[in-house]
Amino acid sequence: MNLVRSQTIAQLGRRWALPIVMLALSLSITNPAMAQQERLLRTLTVTGQGKESIATTLSQVQLGVEVQGKTAVEVQQEAARRSSAVVEFLRSRNVDKLQTTGVYLNPQYDYSGDRQQIVGYIATNSVSFRVPTERAGAILDEAIQKGASRIEGVSFVAEDAAIETARQQAIREAIQSAQTQANAALGTLGFTQQEIVGIQIDGAAPPPPMYAQTPAFRADAAAGAPPTPIVGGEQEVEASVTLQIRY
Repeated sequence: MNLVRSQTIAQLGRRWALPIVMLALSLSITNPAMAQQERLLRTLTVTGQGKESIATTLSQVQLGVEVQGKTAVEVQQEAARRSSAVVEFLRSRNVDKLQTTGVYLNPQYDYSGDRQQIVGYIATNSVSFRVPTERAGAILDEAIQKGASRIEGVSFVAEDAAIETARQQAIREAIQSAQTQANAALGTLGFTQQEIVGIQIDGAAPPPPMYAQTPAFRADAAAGAPPTPIVGGEQEVEASVTLQIRY
């Protein structure tokens, strides 16, 4: 009886031996990958900022023609005539990015008494263009003489090439800032940087234009009068870079 029991236990032992060996072998194979993954997961994330200031050498101008009158037809026709003269003048001055930004025709109401009554119409045609800032004042004064009666806005921007150069420099500054922070943190903790495993660039889009208060232009500016002064400023280009560093 004892002999039979011993044989049975031996057979069971042999049956379980192979799975146990295979499990141990499997664990020994996967352990290096798990260790490598753990090493990759040990990362430091830092974000650096970069900023560059550049001169705004271009003026983005919006101006328009406004006409008031009794009938819609005469008002619109007069607005079209003046607008055509202004556009022809701007083209002769080789301004950039000239385009129509609005065409409006609205009634004027008299609210006296018990009811509202149309007493006339207002037509407004607007255009925008870009010009070197040193030429903006003289061109605006001449546009007023040609028929423009509304200065709707002046903003200042840098040239595209200058913005791109500043953007690249801001990115370099942001990377240097992130690496400086990483070296300080890892050095303090006694770790050594191994490699950069992730890079993300944010906030490197072209900056928005700088807006200026609309200057007061005289519709009856005399020929030969000093041009209205238009003075630009500086524009900031910013970049943010995030690094993931393995240590």
